Amino acid sequence: MLPRSIPRISRVWAPTGGIAVPGVEDAHSKLVRAGFLRQSHAGIFHMLPLGKRVQDKVERLVAKHMEESLAASRVSLSSISSEALWERSGRLQNIAPELFRFPDRKGGAYLLSPTHEEEITNLVAQTVRSYKDLPLRLYQITRKFRDEMRPRHGLLRGREFTMKDLYTFDTDLSSALDTYEQVRAAYSRIFNEMKLPVLAAKASSGDMGGDLSHEYHLPSPYGEDSVITCGSCDYTVNEEIAAAKVEHETCQAEHVGVWRAITKDRSTLVNVWYPTRTSNASTGEVRQYTNSDLNIYAIKSLVPDLDAGVSDATDIWTAATEGPDATAKRLVNLFDGRLPPSLSDSLGDTASLPMWPNSVQTGTSTLDVQRHESSTGEREPLNFLRIRAGDGCPQCSSGTLNVHKAMELGHTFHLGTRYSDPLSAKVSLPTGVSGTPKIASMQMGCHGIGISRVIGAVAEHLADDKGLNWPVAIAPYTCIVVFPEGSYDDAVEVYKRILSIAGDQDDRVDIILDDRQKSLPWKLKDADLIGVPVIVVLGREWRMTRRVEVQCRRLNVKDIVDVHNLPSVVADLHSRL
Repeated sequence: MLPRSIPRISRVWAPTGGIAVPGVEDAHSKLVRAGFLRQSHAGIFHMLPLGKRVQDKVERLVAKHMEESLAASRVSLSSISSEALWERSGRLQNIAPELFRFPDRKGGAYLLSPTHEEEITNLVAQTVRSYKDLPLRLYQITRKFRDEMRPRHGLLRGREFTMKDLYTFDTDLSSALDTYEQVRAAYSRIFNEMKLPVLAAKASSGDMGGDLSHEYHLPSPYGEDSVITCGSCDYTVNEEIAAAKVEHETCQAEHVGVWRAITKDRSTLVNVWYPTRTSNASTGEVRQYTNSDLNIYAIKSLVPDLDAGVSDATDIWTAATEGPDATAKRLVNLFDGRLPPSLSDSLGDTASLPMWPNSVQTGTSTLDVQRHESSTGEREPLNFLRIRAGDGCPQCSSGTLNVHKAMELGHTFHLGTRYSDPLSAKVSLPTGVSGTPKIASMQMGCHGIGISRVIGAVAEHLADDKGLNWPVAIAPYTCIVVFPEGSYDDAVEVYKRILSIAGDQDDRVDIILDDRQKSLPWKLKDADLIGVPVIVVLGREWRMTRRVEVQCRRLNVKDIVDVHNLPSVVADLHSRL
């Protein structure tokens, strides 16, 4: 019998295998088959012991940097918030469809928090009164809830998820921006410790508010977002706010397409005119475009109320023009900057360029042609096409852009007084020369990392056909000793030898023995599925020469190692993973 103090996988509930492998197995399916999690309901998951170990390690890593790098204090806010507080901040109606809402027995209106800006601001407003109490940095790691319409991709888009929030409070804008940069540096250290190639992309603040934010993305073909980077400068932005130089590309009048959309209130039909074929005068390159190449974000920047989910806008808009309760009022034409300048004059003159769909009665609306004007009064060429690799960088003169599919892991926001104003989070400032007390709203920031998303994204990023692969920093176990029946004492000897140099103080060394009553080939296959970074095998070489086989799939290592050298070999592999 092995001593109870030595970690053994037989003492861990790890229901691996036993689930049929689909034809194409994604990383989420591997997480299920490897015994990390099970689905409870749509978009809601139970974490099993292996998954909980990974989650705990991600949480400890994030918490370490919150406290050591930023001197943040940890809190735990309630998952229940009141609708009245969200009404005060002005956010309730904007995100109401995504909220889990419920009344208590007295009829009070509550919700399960998808985020905690309102609650933390209200808490600080009731507690902090003076500038002497700032800066203040508070963080938590809690469960959040969002009623996703279509939960998908397992942990990447669920209805219940674990998240780290950091909320920062400063006296003035300058100190708040300094704090923001300190948080960005801490985020870089967190992802570097996991050895993840994360891109920090400038992004839209959306419903959160504020005018400065960055997203932290892990490049992946399975990602739902696109990040644009320049090969020559530091231009890194989310596609939502990305720009590209519209130059040297021209379009002939016969290569013009139109995409029609409608606003959510059904009052406006939007025609987006774009080139279906362009040629570049400098390079001679010819490009083809279709509706699928349109950049919806760029269109929404001009028509924020656009209902981009409608597949046939003309039928809906036609219905909105009929009857006494007709809501349709106007038509908006948006022109891509690559189109011939005379295009707007020719609209409606030919059957090939119909300004109005055939089903629409033109007399019911008024025409409104929109263009952007730059600050100098000159027209900016609008760009309604999604950026492609090779487009010109808007920030430098020589760079070209790259497009990366990516999964978002975190987001930082400078909020300013977006929440402190409506929720009265104010502090007294030093008295001026006149002696008159000064009161100012706190400058806020909020900074999140999706703990659940990190697990799902890393699994997707590193998985291969044999199973999962974990960075040492968050692996459920960093090393597993695999051995046949009858070799328990030998396994303990190897276990102790690995620890003899690394020592119990090295967090990277987290060893477990596979003492299950299974064959050696089965154990090796299972270790690959679980994704343990380093596998130490007591096989034929051990019996013959007292040497072990060390395997590391990610680094393509499979070496025979003398047991005396084993600790340094394992330590070296850990440092590289």
